[in-house]
Amino acid sequence: MTLTGHMLIGQNSVAGNRQAIRGINPATDTALEPAYAGGAAEHVDQACALAWTAFDAYRETTLNVRAEFLESIAVEIEALGDELIDRAMAETGLPRLRLLGERGRTCQQLRMFARTVRAGEWLDVRVDAAQPQRQPMPRSDLRQRQIALGPVVVFGASNFPLAFSVAGGDTASALAAGCPVIVKAHGAHPGTSELVGRAVARAVNTCGLPEGVFSLLYGSGREVGIALVSDPRIKAVGFTGSRSGGLALIAAAQARPEPIPVYAEMSSINPVLLFPAALRNRGQALAEGFVASLTLGAGQFCTNPGLLIARKGPALDTFIAAVAERVLGSPAQTMLTPGIFNAYESAVNALAENPRAQVAASGQLGSGPNQCQAHVFVTEAVDFLADHHLQGEAFGAASLVVQCASDEEIRQVTEHLEGQLTATLHIDDEDLQQARALLPILERKAGRLLVNGWPTGVEVCDAMVHGGPFPATSDSRTTSVGTAAILRFLRPVCYQDFPDSLLPSALKHSNPLHLSRLLDGHREALNNGE
Repeated sequence: MTLTGHMLIGQNSVAGNRQAIRGINPATDTALEPAYAGGAAEHVDQACALAWTAFDAYRETTLNVRAEFLESIAVEIEALGDELIDRAMAETGLPRLRLLGERGRTCQQLRMFARTVRAGEWLDVRVDAAQPQRQPMPRSDLRQRQIALGPVVVFGASNFPLAFSVAGGDTASALAAGCPVIVKAHGAHPGTSELVGRAVARAVNTCGLPEGVFSLLYGSGREVGIALVSDPRIKAVGFTGSRSGGLALIAAAQARPEPIPVYAEMSSINPVLLFPAALRNRGQALAEGFVASLTLGAGQFCTNPGLLIARKGPALDTFIAAVAERVLGSPAQTMLTPGIFNAYESAVNALAENPRAQVAASGQLGSGPNQCQAHVFVTEAVDFLADHHLQGEAFGAASLVVQCASDEEIRQVTEHLEGQLTATLHIDDEDLQQARALLPILERKAGRLLVNGWPTGVEVCDAMVHGGPFPATSDSRTTSVGTAAILRFLRPVCYQDFPDSLLPSALKHSNPLHLSRLLDGHREALNNGE
């Protein structure tokens, strides 16, 4: 497929008229063709108008039609073959194997949401049948279902050009809920975005859906993004990126006459707690696992282990020495963009210049542009508690070890943490009592708790939670990965005393969709009518 450098507004390929962006090969610092001219106010208006026109028809498509649409997107993405992988490699510097895995995850997500849509449990149907003879007052017939919020804006993420981008989890879950989607492509991988965007557009056409179900816009800076969030036809936002970017979108969404939810994943350092027996019994293995997790993908994962917390003593000293040895031998890796590399260098330099932190080890220097040198720092608990800057995120292969003098200091450090995506406990049997004492704090701090694992790895499945208290996300009640992600883009509606002919299919007396329903306070068996 020839890349056009155009936006997709519905089924139309449209050239922008604002400042252009180009993908940059971070391994060579060279710009890639074509240029992608940014959209303007009229393009935002066109995309939003189409999405709004499509909304009522799309949200009432049958469960099977919507599921087939999601599956069709997966098929179209797979049909792109090596062209997609090659372009993504050129725009991100990521290796082929990583991108093949990410494409598989992206298509798995789409098929997972297709399964979820067909099952219909997300409709959360509740029926309280009429009781006309009830005394002292009769009860009306009351029926509730979930409906789609409306058109959704999704912002592509820099670190996952497929799985958190044009057809990633936010888009898949919003489409599954019945919401048209307008994607603001990330400037780091515009060609990859066009390829995937055209795959989605082909699926829209193949499935005979309204063209406004999907659009793809480009833009440098924040003009297009803020305009999209501010448009009254947009009803929710999905975002993965920096804290500053997320907060800007939240401010724009809250400044509207009708504020809307922004589901933003922003910042997390993912603390790892090393308990005494585990550290004493398997410190070398823990050091090996930690460095492997820290340096995976140049540390450019939102679940990267950026903080370790442990009790001072010989076992921790041995662990730090083993970590240092492995970090010293770790090769530099190309980061996703020059901007990410510069931000990482700035964060690492700030830590190196902070008198409360000391360098434990640094990895090998790179020989090319935008190469991440791994770093591990050490600080004392009292210093960590005194300096809020020490728990700032350095997006890359950098981590800070906090040495605690007592269990009470470990508790204080844990309590001091901001909200996190993950918290990891490495424990042996002798550590269970101490771990149990910290669990209430960790449950308040993180969306996913791990035992004897490493946080860099987010399984796409029903039970996954990829979210957490602020600033990990803007809404701790939600997840951006897993089937529960669909709930972000739904709201309940109750229908009182409706004739059966006016009820939506999900609420009809005969239960034609064969949904599991809550009927008069009891879970109804499938395939039963009333």
